[in-house]
Amino acid sequence: MEEKTFMREATKVSMVSIVGNLVLSLLKLLAGIFASSGAMISDAVHSASDVFSSIIVIIGVRISSKESDREHPYGHERLECVAAIVLATILAGTGIGIGYTAVQKIIGGKYEELAVPGMLALIAAGVSIVSKEAMFWYTRWYAKRLDSPAIMADAWHHRSDALSSIGALIGIGGAMLGYRIMEPIASVVICIFICKAAYDIFKDAVDKMVDKSCDEEFENELREIILKQEGVRGLDLLQTRMFGNKIYVDIEIAADGDKTLKETHGIAENVHNKLEEMYPKIKHIMVHVNPFEEKNG
Repeated sequence: MEEKTFMREATKVSMVSIVGNLVLSLLKLLAGIFASSGAMISDAVHSASDVFSSIIVIIGVRISSKESDREHPYGHERLECVAAIVLATILAGTGIGIGYTAVQKIIGGKYEELAVPGMLALIAAGVSIVSKEAMFWYTRWYAKRLDSPAIMADAWHHRSDALSSIGALIGIGGAMLGYRIMEPIASVVICIFICKAAYDIFKDAVDKMVDKSCDEEFENELREIILKQEGVRGLDLLQTRMFGNKIYVDIEIAADGDKTLKETHGIAENVHNKLEEMYPKIKHIMVHVNPFEEKNG
């Protein structure tokens, strides 16, 4: 995918997130105030934090899409992983904050002092769940299409907000039925879900920053394609590594030692071009040619 197309679609997704979260946070804040719901006000703050997250995504994607320069000859793709790590940190902080507040309410034991929310808060929670789940699937679809870890992190932030609203819905409903402790208990459960999502995002981003190899299935596909190319007598080495959302490949192929330098260079160039043609995610391939020996066959 061309960089201009990538940037245009990534920016569009992030702007949808920003506008959607601004509208939802305002709706939930007003509902929380007028319906006397502390859970809904907290949920409004959570949605507002998503606006900040989406801004980070836009910045991360724009920086990572910059062309290579003298100081960064391998490009800036890893900076998108940095954005994903920042988002994961925000997500974890949000989850821990929700859990901490809930535990304090549970330990406090003065459940009769907790306010009973009104129906408006319950309706706002329902609207939030549906809206945030829709935003999650929308953003997730584009994250996969663009192969963007930062946008995927933003998608999971939407899901965390939906889970948070489910907790608010259960808590508000329970409080309206007389079980006021249900709200903080539900919030603790939601905290666990949010922190798990943050961990998964963080782990994926770190893996892409520390040159983790591609999966075995992908490497086997490369191996089969390489060995089918004309003039390739064997494959002595195949190494892959993730660089942000791009792939780098190092190969040592075996060719007939009696061929000229020009001929073996042509074989290597053919392997190089074939892999780049079949796999757009491959950004760079290094092909080294060894003389073929019978023991390699």
